[in-house]
Amino acid sequence: MSSSPAASEVSPITDVAPLSLCARSPHVPADRLVAEMVPPPRFDSVRFATYIPDANQPSQTEAVRVLEGFAGGLGGAHAVAGGKRGFLGFGRARAPKAPAGPRGVYLDGGYGVGKTHLLASLWHATPAEPALKAFGTFVELTNLVGALGFQQTVQTLSGHRLLCIDEFELDDPGDTVLVSTLLGRLVDAGVALAATSNTLPGKLGEGRFAAADFLREIQGLSAHFRALRIDGEDYRHRGLPAAPAPYSEEQVAKAAYATPGASLDAFPHLLDHLAKVHPSRYGALTDGLRAVCLTGVQPVPDQSTALRLVVLADRLYDREVPVLASGLPFDKLFSEEMLNGGYRKKYFRAISRLTALARDAKGLVAAG
Repeated sequence: MSSSPAASEVSPITDVAPLSLCARSPHVPADRLVAEMVPPPRFDSVRFATYIPDANQPSQTEAVRVLEGFAGGLGGAHAVAGGKRGFLGFGRARAPKAPAGPRGVYLDGGYGVGKTHLLASLWHATPAEPALKAFGTFVELTNLVGALGFQQTVQTLSGHRLLCIDEFELDDPGDTVLVSTLLGRLVDAGVALAATSNTLPGKLGEGRFAAADFLREIQGLSAHFRALRIDGEDYRHRGLPAAPAPYSEEQVAKAAYATPGASLDAFPHLLDHLAKVHPSRYGALTDGLRAVCLTGVQPVPDQSTALRLVVLADRLYDREVPVLASGLPFDKLFSEEMLNGGYRKKYFRAISRLTALARDAKGLVAAG
């Protein structure tokens, strides 16, 4: 792997140069997209018992109670749940018609209240083999449709007992229609649904472009979910020290050279590279990384670039990859216009997660 542009301007500290995200252009086959629809590494070990509700927020305790009951009720939810399946679901028997009433739960709350923890706990608690449960972000779900095609995605997922969708956000009319139709087909096939987002299903279009189009399509999905409101503050900031200030470029480079498996890139170069890699491959882009070191962090120039950075931040957070950076602090990444616009919740989530990863990276400087 070649060294990054940032690495070439510092004196080597070891004989081994850091990795570079800009030197990676991963190819991800469709079968990997399906196989990886499980809770990310950060949530491998979470369970309902490890979720610590805020004593001042009774809605958090109530959400755990409802979700435990929901998981227990899925034991006989699908007639073919115990059967064997071929690759991508070929050869399955036809699923029975779903019972009447809501077939899912919807976790509504701000970023950092533990929605993904609860969603992953539901996945783990559902009595079915992993191949019959799917877990992915909204973006990963739409990427799966892009890779397999709509009909094959329906066939692949319709034998599942549960589909969990994290960060259920509809960013354009095409995705609205796509996901609305997909979930409708899966509900008809008997698949139970669970989702998280920062807004209720009937409100997802507010503050976005063409809001009327979003609302018209989304209203049909609302009946599929029992909405659970989860109140509370961002747990990543609950009683924790403030995020560390950015380090000097020399400190970042030194830590990158001293940390096996670390990458080192100039932030502007990384933003340019992300435009050349499909967001469905950002997980593969981070394969094997122990840390991400960035020099020259500066404000993101436009919304398309900002949304790509949000996806990368999600993948890094899922994989618990610490981020060490020089330049501006992460709360200065997005302009006031962006933070007040239709995608503001995505940007605040990215700031929250990158701040947590920056805090995790403090030890790299001491080690370096």
